[in-house]
Amino acid sequence: MPSPKTLPSKSRNVVAPASSPSRLPPTPVLLQQPSHKKGQWKSTKLFRRVKSVFRSFPVINPPCKMPVSNRLHEGHIHGGKQMTGTLFGFRKARVNLAIQENPRGVPLLVLELSIQTGKLLQDMGSGLVRIALECEKNHSEKLKLIDEPIWTMYCNGRKVGYAVKRGPTEEDLKVMQNLHAVSMGAGVLPTESSEGELTYMRAFFERTVGSKDSETYYMMNPNGTSGPELSIFFVRI
Repeated sequence: MPSPKTLPSKSRNVVAPASSPSRLPPTPVLLQQPSHKKGQWKSTKLFRRVKSVFRSFPVINPPCKMPVSNRLHEGHIHGGKQMTGTLFGFRKARVNLAIQENPRGVPLLVLELSIQTGKLLQDMGSGLVRIALECEKNHSEKLKLIDEPIWTMYCNGRKVGYAVKRGPTEEDLKVMQNLHAVSMGAGVLPTESSEGELTYMRAFFERTVGSKDSETYYMMNPNGTSGPELSIFFVRI
């Protein structure tokens, strides 16, 4: 039997289940519901139509190497709400972003981004990455910012495609359940898919609300240490 894989966390190492090297264990999903949503996931026809269109777009593999002289956290105001953010996906597939109130909660937001998981994590390992997500105002609908269904995506100033919101799938919830004890870290999880292991990176993010039409999530490095820098901007124009 292969030895267990160790997943990094903020305070301790968490050992991934080793019952089978080729599939996620059948762990029951016991995540906490968000404080302002008690299991009310809305799956509308609009979301399904947008997702079907998004699936037809090619995966874009941009350089994402725009130089930035000043450091990420020198320009924003601290004091926002701390959230948990997880980037996960198969290395050659589109990356998913899940935002939770805490590592044990059901995601408040799940976005599918039009950039490969391996490419994004590679760029993060080499420096600062800024993702900007923009959408247009629809005056006939009054949606919360994070409830917008589709976004134009920019990575370090370059347009790279689209991001689409969706409700968390059963597989998403299994990933969150298997990572519920991991506060921050990176690694891989075995899956049933022929695409192999699933790559993930988890960290705390500081959420700063500028207005009803703008929010920013800044990745927080533990104890102020240096490391990958990621910021995600949501803007409705």
